[in-house]
Order: sequence, then C-alpha cells, then structure tokens
Amino acid sequence: MASLLSLNLSYYTIPAAFLVAFLPHAYASIIAGKNYDLANPRKTLTHVEKDNSLPKPILRRIQRGEAASANGLETIGIYAAGVVAANVAGVPKDTLNSMTLGYLASRVVYNWVYVFAQDNSRVAPLRSLVWFVGVGLLTGLWVKAGNALNV
Repeated sequence: MASLLSLNLSYYTIPAAFLVAFLPHAYASIIAGKNYDLANPRKTLTHVEKDNSLPKPILRRIQRGEAASANGLETIGIYAAGVVAANVAGVPKDTLNSMTLGYLASRVVYNWVYVFAQDNSRVAPLRSLVWFVGVGLLTGLWVKAGNALNV
C-alpha cells in the first residue's frame, strides 16, 4: 500500500478548499440564531444588523464569518484552475502536495484569524499576512506550471 505522502493529493484539495471556504458561513449562520432566514439566507446579515438585542462582538463575528467565506470563494476558481494547470504541466507531485496543502493550511489559519482572533483588532495585520501567504502559494502553482511547460 502506498504511503499517503507518495500520492498526488492536489486534486483532493479543491473540494477541501471549498469546504474550508464554506465553514465560516456555516458558523456565522449558526450563531445568527433566529436571525438566520432559511427562506432567504442572503438576507441574514441584514436581519442580524437590525437586531439590537444581539451583542456587538457576536454581530462582528457574524460579519467577519461571512466576509471570510466570501474571500475564500472569490479565490477558489483561480486556485482550482492553478491545480489543474500545474498537474497538466507535469509539476512534480511533491511540489504539488506541498503547495496545495500549504494553501489549504493558509485558508484555515486565515479563517480562524479573521473570525475569532480579530476580536482583538490589533491582529488584523496577521490576517493580511496569512492572505498573502495563500495568494503566494496560489500564484506559485501558476508559475510552476508555466515553468514546466517552458522547459
């Protein structure tokens, strides 16, 4: 039986990245409680922002959860295409695994920093740093694909 590390895991990280992008939204929906509108979920933020009984820290977490989720979904298309491009170009699986698993890890850390750690606003620069790490890995997939095709 092959070791997990000897396999090309990069394609599996695409649905995993979607799940990681979805989790902050799910968390925000849960803590929104009665304000979550199952019939019209995109109005949940509007309902939450009008609810004066909701503590401000919870309101801010809901807003940040939705924003973190949107940020993940904004990049998933170029990430998925980068994974495919790097695979088609023949980038070695060790490189693919390290870059794609690193990207996933950066998204998990980004979500945590954005949703939870930013209860302290001084942590905001860390969120930006983690975002740049993820974008660097994402861009690196495209660069590696281009380099592999230009050999």
